[in-house]
Amino acid sequence: MSVGEKLYQAYRTNTPLKLGELGLNDKTEAYQIQDEVLQLKEAAGEKLAGYKISLTSRETQDLFASDSPLYGGMTDVTVKNTVSLREYNRPLLELELVFLVDEPISSDDTAEQVFEKCRVAPGIEVPDGRYEDWFPKASLYEVVADGAVNGAIVIGDPQKLTYSDVAAIKATLTLDDKFVKEGPSTEVLGHPAKAVLWLAKELEKHGKKLKAGQFVSSGTFVLPEPLQQGHYQAEFENVGSVNLEVTD
Repeated sequence: MSVGEKLYQAYRTNTPLKLGELGLNDKTEAYQIQDEVLQLKEAAGEKLAGYKISLTSRETQDLFASDSPLYGGMTDVTVKNTVSLREYNRPLLELELVFLVDEPISSDDTAEQVFEKCRVAPGIEVPDGRYEDWFPKASLYEVVADGAVNGAIVIGDPQKLTYSDVAAIKATLTLDDKFVKEGPSTEVLGHPAKAVLWLAKELEKHGKKLKAGQFVSSGTFVLPEPLQQGHYQAEFENVGSVNLEVTD
């Protein structure tokens, strides 16, 4: 069984692998494995729907000894508004703006053009890894191979915005109406549009394009929070709010 097949089986059965079991030590190889896992998901009927960007702040990069962000493909089955804890391994929660791509984005575009080509929605992302006790102990290569540890994404109502609308906004998270944490958009490479452009450039390096109809979960405003049962609400200044229901 190939490394990609092992990861896919861990995903399909929700049976985590031991850290280090796959013997990964190269980022290029890790992205190739990510592609293999995605192909296996597509063969089983899932469809690539978009991408998530991880490690967009210095703090999160330091957790995984990285000098740059990384990305992972997300399929249609990850788009949800209710999740069950038993469906996942060790799920977390992040606050992210989600860009809905209406026109293809290229590495030649400007940050302002990103907003001309996209609508923006409030989002909650649920990262999850296919490894035992993965956060923050997984290696950078294990995270990449595992699709940037993607689990689920909740996408709120999108709207047309401008670069300045989200340049320095705050997102606030509550659980059952109790404050959990808050963070600024500047944590996302200084501005979320810069993360989207970073993704467009990285995809082109891998022979891919950021296409119309796809989404981009652009990077978290806060350090990941362990997912708990209850009702979450994320409020983004100038953008709106989004809700996630978590059952046991």
